[in-house]
Amino acid sequence: MGYDAGWAAVNLDMPPRVPRTELSADSYHWDLVNAVVGSRLTVDSPAPDKLAARQVFVRDWDYSLMLGSAVGANVLEKRLTRMGHASFAQQGRDYDDRVDCPFKTPEEVLAFDPWEVYGPVEEAVALDLLNTQYRRTCGNFPDQVNMTGVYVSLMTGMTYIFGWDMLLTAAGTDPAGFGEVVNRYATWIQQYYNACATCESAVIYCHDDMVWTEGPFIHPDWYRRYIFPNLKKLWAPLRAAGKKIVFVCDGNYTPFVDDIAACGNHGFWFEVFTDLKRVTERYGRTHFIIGNGDCRVLTFGTKPEIRAEVERCMAAGKRCPGYIMCISGHIPPNVPVENALYYNEVYNELARR
Repeated sequence: MGYDAGWAAVNLDMPPRVPRTELSADSYHWDLVNAVVGSRLTVDSPAPDKLAARQVFVRDWDYSLMLGSAVGANVLEKRLTRMGHASFAQQGRDYDDRVDCPFKTPEEVLAFDPWEVYGPVEEAVALDLLNTQYRRTCGNFPDQVNMTGVYVSLMTGMTYIFGWDMLLTAAGTDPAGFGEVVNRYATWIQQYYNACATCESAVIYCHDDMVWTEGPFIHPDWYRRYIFPNLKKLWAPLRAAGKKIVFVCDGNYTPFVDDIAACGNHGFWFEVFTDLKRVTERYGRTHFIIGNGDCRVLTFGTKPEIRAEVERCMAAGKRCPGYIMCISGHIPPNVPVENALYYNEVYNELARR
C-alpha cells in the first residue's frame, strides 16, 4: 500500500486495507530487522548498512507513514536540563547518567524568558532545519507519507528546559506564574510553527507530552487556560496554509480529546492509555487516528493475546476512514522477535476491510 494508502487515510479517503506505521521496530530492534531482511546487523553496524536494511524492512512491513520532526532539544541547547536516559537501545547504548538542571529555585523557573535565552530565530534558518529533515526522510523512504514538525511544542518544551522536578515545583508554587512562562515560550516556539506553515511538508507533526499515564498532572482548568489557547495559536498558520496537523502525545489524554480537536488538528496519535473507542466514536469520521496498540502485549503476551489486541484495534479503527495501525509505546528491542513477527502476521490477516 505504502504512500497511496497513507495519503488516503490522512485525507479520510478510506483505503481498502488499514494502513500502518511503527516506531523503533526498524531503527532499534536489529534482531527483528535481521529476521525480516536476512541481514546480520548489530547496534555497531555502519549507518549506511542499517539504513539499507531499514528500507527493506519498511517495505516488507508496508509502512504507509513515517512519524518524525525536526525541532527538538537541538533548538534548546543554550539552556537545557539533562535528565539522563534509561536503556532503550540494544546493549544500553543510549543509557545516559548525566543529570543536571541549571535552575535551582522555582523563582528562577518563573522568571525564565526564552526570548532572552534563545533569542529570535531567523525564518530562513527555521525553514532550512525543517526542510532538510523532511527531504532526508523523503529520500530515505520515498514510498511513505513523510512529515516534519515540532517535538518541543509546549509542555514537552517545559520538561526539556526545566526537568520534571523544577517544572512540578514551579507549577505547584505558582500555577498562574508558570502559566505565564508557558505563554512566553509559546510566542517563541511560534517561530518554528510559522516556518512549518511554509515548509515543503504537507503533514506537520506536533508533539506534546502534556499528561502522564494516569492523565493530567496539573488541574484541567490550568490546561484550558494556558495549553489549549496556545496550541490553537500555534496551529493557526498551519491551518491557513492547508497543512495536515497530527497531534502526538504519550499517556492518557482522553479528558482532553475534545479540547485538542477544538484547537484544529486533523489527526491524533496516542498510546493505549487514551480511549480508542471514545476517540473513534467522536472523531473517527473527521480525523485520522494512529495507534493505540499495546506494546506490553507484544512484550509479554501469548499469541492469542496478541491476536486479541490487534482485533481490538481493528474493531474500533476499521470503520474509520483514517485509522492507521501502530503499536504505541514502540516495538523496542526487548519485544521477542517471534511475537513481533506474529503481530505482523495477524495485522496482514486482519487489515483488509
